[in-house]
Amino acid sequence: MPSVSVLQLDDVPARERFDFWWQAVAESVVSVDATSDRAGDFWAEMRTLDLGMVQLSQVRCVSFDARRGASHIRRSDADLYQLAVTVQGRSGLCQNQRDTRLEPGDLVLYDTARSFLAWTVSEGPNAAPSQGRRGEVAEGMILRFPHQALPLPVAMVEPLLAVPLPGRDGVGSLLAGLLHRLIAQPEWSACDLTRLSTILLDLVAALLGQRLDEDASAFQADPHHVLILRIKAFIEERLGDPELTPSIIAAGHYISVRQLHKLFQNAELTVGGWIRERRLERCRRDLANPLMAHLPVGTIATHWGFASQSHFNRVFQQAYDASPAMYRRLVREHGSSAP
Repeated sequence: MPSVSVLQLDDVPARERFDFWWQAVAESVVSVDATSDRAGDFWAEMRTLDLGMVQLSQVRCVSFDARRGASHIRRSDADLYQLAVTVQGRSGLCQNQRDTRLEPGDLVLYDTARSFLAWTVSEGPNAAPSQGRRGEVAEGMILRFPHQALPLPVAMVEPLLAVPLPGRDGVGSLLAGLLHRLIAQPEWSACDLTRLSTILLDLVAALLGQRLDEDASAFQADPHHVLILRIKAFIEERLGDPELTPSIIAAGHYISVRQLHKLFQNAELTVGGWIRERRLERCRRDLANPLMAHLPVGTIATHWGFASQSHFNRVFQQAYDASPAMYRRLVREHGSSAP
């Protein structure tokens, strides 16, 4: 019977708790650089339920800041979404140049394959058992799942990263309530967890779809917002086509190439830059995948639309500070601890 596993710091010497905790987080979730004004008397507790396709954690802890940068992303194959629910205290997330502040009941989605800064501030009395006293402890829930497990295109999800999502009513409330119920029950059968993981992912997709519908309504006077989402989804589905060009993209949406470039003027990347970034990310993921270790680097590059291996090697080096071959070797030899 799958059960909830618990990580506590009660038996760890006080001076070692901070480093011990974040090493455990790196091994079980993702690696980050963390700081805390409570590092000297740090306290945290994590209860985790593995549902197979998704993992659910309940975390109680004192205040901290956690930053995941390019060096962490290069060293791991963690193409995961994380949906966080703030339960107690305040928290925040910065990703994709969006800075979101969250109160109890708020939800937020973020991508571990992209840099982010997350912070939590504990507020109000909440018992910390290992401290033997009343203390200020924050609490949150985190649902982790692979990109491909979510039944929505990556390009449709991207605009919703680091955007506050409602968890006090509607689909958000239903999802948050189910997460609490899951982590509170000690044991579930394997069959139950398989069905529940599918239900959770459907609820996440419904919540995001609801937000997309609201955004579409909000931008009815300016349809460019919805059009960009459609264009990014179009690109995502055709990344492996080396002939994918702005002309083809524009024709596929009945607009001129000039209009296409104008749509991307307020985006972080040009049309060509967006295509290149998404191709590089797909290649990075495949290079880190042990099941694809037998495939030559050139084969992976070609599969994702790079016509020239020398060009691919150059832009990969620029993006990840390592050649494709070196990146693959570092992941194979060191995994998440690769230099």
